[in-house]
Amino acid sequence: MKNLTTLLMICLGYLGYAQSKLDNYIRIGLTTNEVIKQHNFDINKSVYALKEARSLFYPTVSLNANYTKAEGGRTIDIPIGDLLNPVYNTLNQITNSNAFPALQNQSVLINPDNFYDAKIHTIMPLLNFEIIYNKRIKKQQNSLQKIELEIYKRELVKEIKIAYYKYLQSIEGVKIYQDALKLVKENQRVNQSLFKNDKINRTAVLRSDNEVIRIEANLETAKQVSNNAKSYFNFLLNQKLDTEIEVDSENELLPNVMVNENTQNREELTQLGLVKVLNGNVSKLTQSYWFPKLSGFADLGFQDFDFEVNKQSRYYFAGLGLEWNIFSANKNKYRLRQVEEDTKKISSQIDNVKQQLLLQFQVSQNNLKSALEQFNADKNQKASAKKYNEDITKLYKEGQAIYIELLDAQNQWVNAQLNTNISLCNSWIAFAELERANATFNLK
Repeated sequence: MKNLTTLLMICLGYLGYAQSKLDNYIRIGLTTNEVIKQHNFDINKSVYALKEARSLFYPTVSLNANYTKAEGGRTIDIPIGDLLNPVYNTLNQITNSNAFPALQNQSVLINPDNFYDAKIHTIMPLLNFEIIYNKRIKKQQNSLQKIELEIYKRELVKEIKIAYYKYLQSIEGVKIYQDALKLVKENQRVNQSLFKNDKINRTAVLRSDNEVIRIEANLETAKQVSNNAKSYFNFLLNQKLDTEIEVDSENELLPNVMVNENTQNREELTQLGLVKVLNGNVSKLTQSYWFPKLSGFADLGFQDFDFEVNKQSRYYFAGLGLEWNIFSANKNKYRLRQVEEDTKKISSQIDNVKQQLLLQFQVSQNNLKSALEQFNADKNQKASAKKYNEDITKLYKEGQAIYIELLDAQNQWVNAQLNTNISLCNSWIAFAELERANATFNLK
């Protein structure tokens, strides 16, 4: 562990340089990723919803006009003749004239005929708690959308890092198999030469031929794995899948295992806290059912028959409207009880998520420590395997070792390189997961 700490301190000095290209790719991913764009669309939508909620405080003005043409239907009968004709007859007799003619009873249509009404209708809420709490809810929903975006960004950063490390692992694996292929081909050449000179039997030649075929197959598999890793990394960045990836020259740097616990600042907890506040406003919105609603209205326009427009046609009509619900068979009471249960559920979720996030941090930190220990062990094994392979190769060329010993030494050397490469990648992956669990990556 002491050696690991020393190595760690040395490697940290190069950390900023080693991560420069990866940080650049992360910035590209945070800008071009399609899912982030979709989240931004949702945020824009919630902003417009908030503006819509604010607009409810302002008056609504509309132009209303109608024209009616009617014939038949219900009427109002006015007995003008029956009422006035006896009086008119008496007046004619007194005045000895026909100055007061007889009148006919009138029948007036209820539906107005050839009548128009054009007006500017204005209505404005004066007291309405529903739109007050609705605006608060929309504002908090907008904040929730932003937090969800932050959460996805952290996940994306982790995925980009893991994809990058796996790509580094794959290209290093290709290099290892390419070097191994050179070794086995050299063995093949040496064995064929020794066989021609009757130094060894044909079995060693056949075995060396098979080793060449096996390494070539492994090399081809490694290349396809590398191509898949490249495609997935470019997919996360919304680039063409075959875009070349720049890699850092220093690949054997180790992450920092010394991380202080920071799970209380995770966006997930902030999100749940905001949901709890939002649910409180939903409760107040439900309670506002019992409060009165007061609004004002005003009409300014013209109405007349036969499209006449004059002083008598003009009119205005204004007033106040009051709505106060006094009975709903406990409908809103039961709605309020549902909201209260949701609040209890959210409080329970917050406590549970706190424990989950703390567990995630501790497991991730332990995994990183274990990965670093494994890398340190694999690196030492790699150095031993290299020395062992060099010694056996020298002895084999001097005729003091058999081919099986040489083959075993070379396989140990190749496997040690592969294991070291894998454990290094696993260390960085474990660090990326720890960084995600602790929300320490700076997204700004």
